[in-house]
Amino acid sequence: MSIRRAWSVMRVAVVGGGITAFAAAHRLTELVPEVALSLFESSHRLGGVLETTRRDGFLIEGGADNFITTVPWAVDLCRRIGFEDQLIQTNSGCRHAFVVRKGKLLPIPDGFVVMAPSKVWPMLTTPVLSPFGKLRLACEYLVPQRTVSEEESLASFVRRRFGRETYDRLVQPLVGGIYTGDADKLGLRSTMPRFAEMEAKHGSLIRALRSQPKSSERSGGARYSMFVAPRDGMSSLMEAIASKLPDGCIHFDALVERIVKAEGGWSLSFASDIGCPSEFDAVVLATPAMPTAKLVASLDEDLARELKSIHHASCSIVSLGYARDQITHPLDGFGLIVPKIEQRKILSASFSSIKYAGRAPDDHVLIRVFIGGDHQHELASLPDDDLLATATTELRDLLGVKGDPMISNISRRAAAMPQYYIGHADKISHIRDRLSHHPGLFLAGNAFDGVGLPHCIHSGEQAAEGLVKLYAKKN
Repeated sequence: MSIRRAWSVMRVAVVGGGITAFAAAHRLTELVPEVALSLFESSHRLGGVLETTRRDGFLIEGGADNFITTVPWAVDLCRRIGFEDQLIQTNSGCRHAFVVRKGKLLPIPDGFVVMAPSKVWPMLTTPVLSPFGKLRLACEYLVPQRTVSEEESLASFVRRRFGRETYDRLVQPLVGGIYTGDADKLGLRSTMPRFAEMEAKHGSLIRALRSQPKSSERSGGARYSMFVAPRDGMSSLMEAIASKLPDGCIHFDALVERIVKAEGGWSLSFASDIGCPSEFDAVVLATPAMPTAKLVASLDEDLARELKSIHHASCSIVSLGYARDQITHPLDGFGLIVPKIEQRKILSASFSSIKYAGRAPDDHVLIRVFIGGDHQHELASLPDDDLLATATTELRDLLGVKGDPMISNISRRAAAMPQYYIGHADKISHIRDRLSHHPGLFLAGNAFDGVGLPHCIHSGEQAAEGLVKLYAKKN
């Protein structure tokens, strides 16, 4: 019997249990309320890398703890599910962060926006750069535009325009905090295309940033004000989305092992009998690139090969809770980043309870320490005791922490952060070309067009919208 059915009972499978999968599922139910939806998650809980834990008055995030509002997709979803009033902004009293230089914490210059300065005076007075480094940065006005058509690495772009010291001391640790990756391999076109556009249009990034309206990203404080977090943690957002989905559509401990074409649609094979439908009109795979590659391997070897070639970095997050009087540093910022040239064993540390209210009891502090990434990938897989020792030793040295933490929590994110290497855009184009040969099969996730939570939501919603458009044409 053909599985092609009338629109009113269209059967769709969404594979995955993270924010991308739930965004796709929710968007489907918005567009087609009568859809027969099944969502399959291989574990026993929803959320994927988003996981909130409460312990002894601390609110601990195992993955992302906030999201940016300069792109609309996350805020729009929160608004549509009635969750917008649960979003809180960063603490307005200390909206800046620190960078480590020779073992000391120095403020990141006001107005430095990821890869370029929008203000002159903070760059002239900052102790982060040497006099020569400042002079080389100022010469960015005179650096000619690049005319070669081949894609440039993010690191090469910054060194060419601002010099090695600005890259080593500011840009490399900032980009490392976003991608946990190697900027010599990351492609500018896929990671920070805005800056390439600035060079093409204005000739100088400094000139481009200074020409922006004052209401835009002209200061460090303004940039930090663009981040929000759910009051009760990321898991509360996942639960809010799940509550809007049809009853009984979510299936836990449902490991999909294979997907094959069936008559008029698709058939899923599961690791065990879960008593669920296995044939569908359409499938959205909202799983990471490597699991997705395994699922489609028997269907399309070329598609699987392209997916497997997307490199992913690993990172471990050590969350530590202290009494405030255990720390001598004033903690008058949101966290710290560590340049590779400092040769320390952590990537960064986020002062979670300083950034957002409700993350620690009164007179206590919650700090999240990030270890690993592409430059120190071996550290991410250290045993728990060694990770804990590494994190506490580094904080003792950098923040003057005394004594042991009151609580600790370790979250391992193995191969969780896709790396958009040079040529990534072409790779994604090839993936989409192969996908066009399999109508009714859709891929979504952070491996394609953006790693942040809003981009994951957008990817899932785009898959849902593409699915609905396809079947609208057929019916």
